[in-house]
Amino acid sequence: MLRRTCGSTPSDAEVAVAEKHFKANKITPSGFSVAAAVIKVYFHVISKDTTAAGGYVSATQIQNQIDVLNKDFASTGLSYVLANTTRTINSDWFVNVGPSKTVQTTMKNTLRQGGAADLNVYSVGFQSAADNGLLGYATFPSSYAGKPKDDGVVFLHSSLPGGSTTNYNLGRTLTHEVGHWVGLYHTFQGGCVAPGDSVDDTPYEASPASGCPVGRDSCPKLPGLDPIQNFMDYSYDSCMTEFTPGQAARLRSQLATYRKLTV
Repeated sequence: MLRRTCGSTPSDAEVAVAEKHFKANKITPSGFSVAAAVIKVYFHVISKDTTAAGGYVSATQIQNQIDVLNKDFASTGLSYVLANTTRTINSDWFVNVGPSKTVQTTMKNTLRQGGAADLNVYSVGFQSAADNGLLGYATFPSSYAGKPKDDGVVFLHSSLPGGSTTNYNLGRTLTHEVGHWVGLYHTFQGGCVAPGDSVDDTPYEASPASGCPVGRDSCPKLPGLDPIQNFMDYSYDSCMTEFTPGQAARLRSQLATYRKLTV
């Protein structure tokens, strides 16, 4: 059975460097204007042909995914609006795109639109053996300045609402990956050791959850049960329901600091 896998997995050393920079340059919004926090989404459909199985997702699925993002991020003050949709039939991009692969650089350099505060998402197939189980990956806000064309989210087309990937077809894969794009780590980042995911109100978690293991406590010596309902864990889509207030505060500061989102 497929288990969620995300390619956005910085090492503890990489996180330490990023957090040192964030601490030194952090902008903490005094107020967060919902009206000013509308993020434009450029949706790039990559397919191998014009069939649903080949990745040619429908306009309805795309809008349903935008609706899921708006529902899931409602508590954070962010909202999303579809700015444009592109469609590219390219079997090489569809199958072979992945983290650190040359083909993904070519794809993004060709298609990316907008600036630092604009979200570019690419739906693909991840069909190579090396990508088995991969549902998506994203860049972090702090990466934009050094590699602006690389910025965005790549994710499995069949994880869209109504897609064919069992347990992962309610649209929460993109929610999870966009969580990285706005500056959040996995809830299990660093395991049971401080600073964990650098958010105070998400309990420490030794390893990713799978399924919906209610009552799981992988760090029994620390307060709180595992945050399996959090969008930044690896649970089934049906189990994911929340971002915490601490995560909302962090993503606001990340967006203000690195994406210069007006707040």
